[in-house]
Amino acid sequence: MEALKMKVLLSLVIAMLVMAATGVSAADAPAPGPSSDATATLSTVFSSLCVLAFSLLF
Repeated sequence: MEALKMKVLLSLVIAMLVMAATGVSAADAPAPGPSSDATATLSTVFSSLCVLAFSLLF
């Protein structure tokens, strides 16, 4: 039961970090155009890693 509580707490913390990171980066700059060949931004990489960590937990 304690391990389940820890997993839920960790997933909530990760979710809050993702929301905070995407909110800040969205206010900084507009999205690049589809033909700009832009690379993945830091927030995209961070969000992907958080989703991967979440999938490993559950």
